[in-house]
Order: sequence, then C-alpha cells, then structure tokens
Amino acid sequence: MMRQYQELKARHPGALLMFRLGDFYELFFDDAVVAARELDIVLTSREVGAGRRVPMCGVPHHAMTGYLARLVDRGYRVAICDQVEDPRKARGLVRREVTRVVTPGTVMDAALLPAREHRYLAAAVSEGGAWGLAAVDLSTGDFLATQIEGPDADRRLADELARLDPREIVVPSGTEEGSGQTAEGRWTQMDAWRFDPGVARRALLDHFHVASLDGFGCEGLASATAAAGALVQYLHQTQQSPLAHLRGLRVYGTESVLEIDEITRRNLELLRNRNDGGARHTLIGVLDETMTAMGGRLLREWLLRPLLDVEAIEARHRAVGAALEDRTRREGVRGALRALPDLARLVGRIGHGSATARDLCTLRDGLERLPALREEIGPLPDARFADLASAMDPHGDVAAHIAHALVDDPPSGLRDGGMIRPGYDPALDHLREAASGGKAWIAGLEASERERTGIRSLRVGFNKIFGYYIEVSNANQHLVPADYIRKQTLTGAERYITPEMKEREAAILGAEERIATLEFELFCALRDSVATRASSLLEVAHALAEADVLLALAEAAERGGYVRPEMTVEPVLEIRDSRHPVVERLLEGERFVPNDLSLDVRDRALLIVTGPNMAGKSTLLRQAALTTIMAQMGSFVPAAWARVGITDRIFTRVGATDEIASGRSTFLVEMQEVSRILHGATRSSLVLLDEVGRGTSTYDGMSLAWAVVEYLHNRIGARTLFATHFHELTELEGMLPRVHNIAMQVQEQGEQIVFLHTVADGRADRSYGIHVARLAGIPEEVTAVAGRILQQLEAAAARPGEADADAEPVPSRARRSKQLPLGLDLASPLEDELLGMAIETMTPLEALRVLADLRERARGRRTGTRDREDRRLQ
Repeated sequence: MMRQYQELKARHPGALLMFRLGDFYELFFDDAVVAARELDIVLTSREVGAGRRVPMCGVPHHAMTGYLARLVDRGYRVAICDQVEDPRKARGLVRREVTRVVTPGTVMDAALLPAREHRYLAAAVSEGGAWGLAAVDLSTGDFLATQIEGPDADRRLADELARLDPREIVVPSGTEEGSGQTAEGRWTQMDAWRFDPGVARRALLDHFHVASLDGFGCEGLASATAAAGALVQYLHQTQQSPLAHLRGLRVYGTESVLEIDEITRRNLELLRNRNDGGARHTLIGVLDETMTAMGGRLLREWLLRPLLDVEAIEARHRAVGAALEDRTRREGVRGALRALPDLARLVGRIGHGSATARDLCTLRDGLERLPALREEIGPLPDARFADLASAMDPHGDVAAHIAHALVDDPPSGLRDGGMIRPGYDPALDHLREAASGGKAWIAGLEASERERTGIRSLRVGFNKIFGYYIEVSNANQHLVPADYIRKQTLTGAERYITPEMKEREAAILGAEERIATLEFELFCALRDSVATRASSLLEVAHALAEADVLLALAEAAERGGYVRPEMTVEPVLEIRDSRHPVVERLLEGERFVPNDLSLDVRDRALLIVTGPNMAGKSTLLRQAALTTIMAQMGSFVPAAWARVGITDRIFTRVGATDEIASGRSTFLVEMQEVSRILHGATRSSLVLLDEVGRGTSTYDGMSLAWAVVEYLHNRIGARTLFATHFHELTELEGMLPRVHNIAMQVQEQGEQIVFLHTVADGRADRSYGIHVARLAGIPEEVTAVAGRILQQLEAAAARPGEADADAEPVPSRARRSKQLPLGLDLASPLEDELLGMAIETMTPLEALRVLADLRERARGRRTGTRDREDRRLQ
C-alpha cells in the first residue's frame, strides 16, 4: 500500500495527496505534517515495516469537503486519490487513482464557491513584446482572453489581474516573482514549452474541435493564444475531465471599456469597504437587487467594466426604464427569477463530470419553470426583454429526458443505486425484479421457518459481515432442524444458515451489485448527454442573468429615486442635485444634502474644492465618480438630472496610506499615484485628487500641488476635481482660464460651526481644523492652546507689507513673510522668502518666539544704514 502511495505521490509532487483508505482520507510523511498543522487535527504515525514509523493524519470521507476548503483557501494544491474498484472484487491491493487535483483556481464544489462572485483561474505570459492574459471560471465555463500591448502594458496587465481577482495564476516555469506585474494572486508554474504559441494553438484547436481560431477572434493574437492554450492544457492535466462546458472563448480588449484601476476601485469602495473588506456600505451593496446568483455575478462584471459605446449604454437605460414603468410585471418576473437555481454552475458541474443526480433534477426543475417566466418577461415594453425571452429556450427535450430517467428525489451518492426511475431501462428492471423476488422469499422465510420448527422467537436478519442468517435463542436449541448450519455464536443465541438461503442470498446480492453498477453507468450516460447541450444551456443562463440585472437596476432606481442620465460623447459632467448613493442609503431616513456639479473641458475643466474638514469635499468627489460609473454601466443615477459625457478612465488620489513592507512611505505612495494619473489621463478622463501634497512639508506639498494643477490644465485638460486645504491654490482661478473655485459651506455659531454640506462657487479661507479636533475628542487643554496660537498667527498675518508688483506669484506660504510684523523693510523678495522658509520649519510657538526676538533685535539696530541692517538680517 505504501508503494502505491509513493507512486501516486511522485506523479503529483507539488500537491498534498489525500489517500482514500476505507472511510478516511489519509495523508503521510510531510503532507501529514502540513495538513495536521493547517487543519488542527491530530498527527499520528503508522508502521511501514522493520519498525519504521511515518507521520500520518486523516479526515473522515464524509467531512472531506470542509477540510479540503480550508487547505485550498490557504493556497495548497490537493490531489484526491480514490478507490476505483470495489474492494470486494479486488484481487490483492485495491486499485487507486488520483481522480482530480483541486487548486485555488479550480474549485468546483458549490459549498466552496462564493455564489455571487466569479472564481477565476488565470494564465499570463509575455510573448513578442505583448502580454497575453486568459482567465476561466471553471464552475461556469466562462472563458476569456485578451492581449495587452504598448508602453504601459505592465500597468494594464496589473489592473486587469486586479479586476479579475484570480485565485491562481499559471505562468511559465522560470518566471521570476514580480516579473512584469503578474505577482497578483497565487502562482503556479508550468512547463514553459506549453506556452509556445504553436503548442497552445494546437491545444485550443483540439479542445474546441475546430480547424481555425478565427471564429473566436484570437487568430493572429499570439500572446492571447499562448495564455489561453496553456490554461486549457493545465485544466486537462488537473481535472481528469472532458471539460464539455468550455465550448467558447471570448476575446476582448481592455480599451473597449471604462478603465477603473485597483486604486480607484479601492478608493471608491465599489465592491469592498475599507473597514472590513465586506460588501456592506459599497456601491455593489446598494445596487445588487438581483434575485439569482447568475445575475449577481453579471452585475459585478457590469460594474467593473462600464461601457464606452453610447448606443449600447442607452439600450440598457431604455430596458431599465421600461422595467421601472411596469412595476407589477417587474415584481412578477423577479418572483419567478427567485425560484431559479444557479443554472450556470449546474451546467458547469455537468460539463465537468462532477454533477450528481440531484444536480440534474435541479436543472430539470429550473428548465420546467422557464415557459412561465418567458410569458411574464416578454411583454415588458422594451425590445431587449423580448430578445432575452426568446433566448430562454426551456430545452423541453432535456428536461423530459431527465424526468424520464431519474426519480423525483434521488439519493446524494452515485454508487448506491436508487437513482434511475423504473421503466427507463429494461435490463435494470429485470435485475430489480430478480432482487425483489429474492427479498420476498427471504421476507417469507421467517414465517415459514417458525411454522416448520415450532420456534416462535426465531428471527431472520442481515448484516454486512455474514449476510442473511437465522437466529435461534439458546432456550430453543433443541428444536433446531438438522439442515441448519451454525454460522455464529452469540451470548444468548446461535445464528444459522441453510444451503437454499445462501443460494438466494447470492442471487439477491449479486443482483443488487449489478443494479448499482448499471445505475451508475446509465446516470453517467445521461449526464454526458446533457453535457452535449452545455453551450445552449449556458446561453439560457446568460439571458436569465441579464434580465435579472436589468430588473435589479430598475428596482434600485425606484428605491433610490434615481433618474435616467443623458449620455453624450462630449467630455462634460453636469449633475443637478447630485447625491452619493452609498452615504444616502446609510442615512436611513435622514435627508442627504444634494449638490450641483458642472465640469466641461472647454471652459470649466478643473474645479478647486476648498472647505473645512468634514464639510463633504471627499463625498462630493466620490459621488461624481460613482455617478459616471453608474451611468456608463447602464444604471440610472442619484440626481434630479444628469448629463454624463463618456469617460475613458477614472483616476483617484484619495486618502493616505503607507506600505511599510515594501518600503514605501505615505508620501511616496501618494506621489506614485499622482504620477500614474499624469502619465495615464487623457482629455476624456475624470480625475479626482484629494489633498495632494499633504504628506510632506508645506512648501514642498503646496509647490507640487500647484504644479500638478497647472500640468492637468495645460497638458491634459481632463475633467478634474481637486480638493485641497492649500487655500493659496485658489489664486489659480485668475491665472488659468479653465480653473474655477468651489467651496463647501459652513455656518459659524459663536465658537461652534455647522456643516451645511452645500457647495457654491468661490473659495474658503479657513479649514476649521481646531473645531474638528474638538469633535474628535482632543483634550480641551490642547485645543485651547491651539486656538490661542492660531489667533496669534492670524493676527500676525493680518498686516500685509508692501507687495512687489513685478514679482512672479510664488505658490507657497513664503509669501506670508511679507505680512509678518517685523517692523522692517526687507530689501528683496529673496530675503523675504528665505525668512519665511526658516520660520516654516518651526512649530507655531517657536515661530512666534523667533519673530518676537527678531522684532526686538531689529529695533535696537536701527542706528545703522538700511544696507547694513538688511545684511545683518540676511
């Protein structure tokens, strides 16, 4: 047995081998040590000869799924080794084979899969200066590939991997970690020759049984073909499956949709909140009113890949609007959708060869519900719903075949019989009759033997060890007939058999064994037959998912009071009474204060947003981006009216984080994100920048922020919202024609302020940081001292000196040094700026003390000439 184990382990060196022994899956050697640690189970040992013991642990076969999930979730590959012959028929050692290899990207068990998320396996390879990327959701048969070229190919690959969020990435052997941008997810290395475009192309042709890849759109795309072909080879290696549900390959371009990179997805909290990573308080959490898991997955795809084509976007808007108008029919269709199973994953398991009889019965039930659903959805007043209804083919022949073959409530197992309906197969019916006749004879045996022997307590029983037997108590042993053969002795009874009884038993057990074998064969043939229809069944699943998403968006629009946006190719963003969909939902009955927003690259391209902390600047920025995403994905938007210009990319620089593990400070991360924006944004992009420059000194930060604004205005021209506490930046409104100021409004009430959360044209002159500090619970002693220092600094700045009319505006607080009450006339702007820079490095209290000292020293030195005094100060 250990030799058998070692041979199988040698074929799968990178996987933990779960080896079926009786009712347990056992692991040995290093695999046992790893599994015992990860699963928190007892590590024991087993003697393998000559007194040698090896580590061993095991899990019950009926509980294997849960343990497998924990191992795979932690990144392990697990090879499942099963007994592939009946131990009762085995001559010597039972034959065992690895029936599947489960990896993080190839999980098929429904219990291990998130219902509303795709679970992708990806492959990435660099070929001929371009990246090829392929991904497959094995559970649904969704298979896609793309080729990424150009100078920013590495960045776009990283963005696409982050969007797909694969659990496993297959790369050529020898690929160094971090090469390109393929370090997302868990790596699996495969022989590099399998990524050769010729080898990969042949693998695809063989799998799809075609002579050319033209029909899939990847002929001539060497890198995409290499990745897709390698992925197919990897699946055939690990799954021991025909993969009948992988019947299509969708080739797409990353430039055909609104690009939302990982930073922006995270900052806008599209799928996961920044608190605990869950879906609560996210855009998907607000919009996901879908009734099926299929619809939930498609909604996520629409959200992460909004469209660029105005006609396609408006087609979705029309369908959502039609569903919104007919509430009664919409509710009826949604109720029908709620009763449907996840057809896509059912078909996936059928094509994979892992579906059970219960899976097929569930598919049958779902297909039988489609005719009524089609009648409900077809009359909705938009042509798209009629098209979707026509695509919902109920596959009556498939449903009828399953209903004819399988009983209504089959057992969960496949090897014990009881699945096939009587009348489906004559040979099976004959065997059942034989077994039934034998059982009837056994059932009558007890009564006949009691009458023949006179033993009223005589009993006929059965167990798996001895088969059928006759049990007689010790008190009646003198009545036992001569033809009884003793088989077993118990404490108070003896068990016997008779020759005729053993003949009948052999007939019964032989028939039951043949019944179980034949039922399994008939079921597999049925499953394979249904698998041939996988492509058309998946088309039905997609039609159902799209209908579900459109109806869900209508439901969300009604619930949130959203309106249909006007779409245009012009680079504008005009919103009246704009609201943040997530914040609005969180207010739970309280009124969200709406705001108007207008951006137009021709005359109002860049808005500098000022105002206090907590006044709503960041919320305003985010709701502008969320409105754009919602409009381009096909949703209505939270506003009274909106006109949205097609946006090719959304960039955000919001929040402050560091990455200590990679040696990146908060400011470095901030500057890298700004660099990404300046290199990647176009005139059709939407850029959101929140407090750029705050992670360094005031001078450096303000100078960089000023320069970034000028670059965005002069070189890119994208629609931009730039929130800042550097109030000096508002001077740019008078210097750059397409820059405008807007400010969040507050109302002062004594020492308190009220945040109005409204925005108006103009600029703020205060940040009210001390007020916010009080709200945050900073001790009163600290805020009181801060308030006094602030008053002194503001008083010092209130008496400006003589301005140099010829001096170029300086984007820094160095200009404030002209306003310091030194009692001096500084001779040049250079001296003025040097003094300001020196003071800027001090704490406020240090600065006040230095200024006071400078005043006193300056007054005592007025006896000399002006030149001498200036030299001393410098």
